[in-house]
Amino acid sequence: MRNTLFSLAGISVLTGMLIFSCQPNVSIETAQYAINGQKLYVTHCQSCHGSKGEGLGMLYPPLTDTTYLKENRGMLPRIIKSGMNGLIKINGKDYEGNMPGNPELTNVDIAYILTYITTTFGNSTDTYTQEEVKNNLVNYR
Repeated sequence: MRNTLFSLAGISVLTGMLIFSCQPNVSIETAQYAINGQKLYVTHCQSCHGSKGEGLGMLYPPLTDTTYLKENRGMLPRIIKSGMNGLIKINGKDYEGNMPGNPELTNVDIAYILTYITTTFGNSTDTYTQEEVKNNLVNYR
């Protein structure tokens, strides 16, 4: 039974790496970050932002606006860590609400989540690094 669980876990990880690494120009590191980020996204983000990053009506914004993700790359770690209040414009629509922070997430957790979001929903091939998250948390207060 235990060997079966380990085998299934191994197959899941390999399948995920294969899917992400088959995308053009995605490095193995980016694929690994995205796989780890997907697990954290499901736990911390999916209930509001949806399984495909589509958001929830006018309550929670989608995470599929590649322009917003690129233009606000430096602010994204702070938004995840500390939350956000007030108006945000995504795809020309206004969303006003309260996103709770996730202070328990580590820098690497945030790097994983952002790599997953930007590679899956944002057409990026870049890895968010722990160092980038750390610097952005200091610089964007």
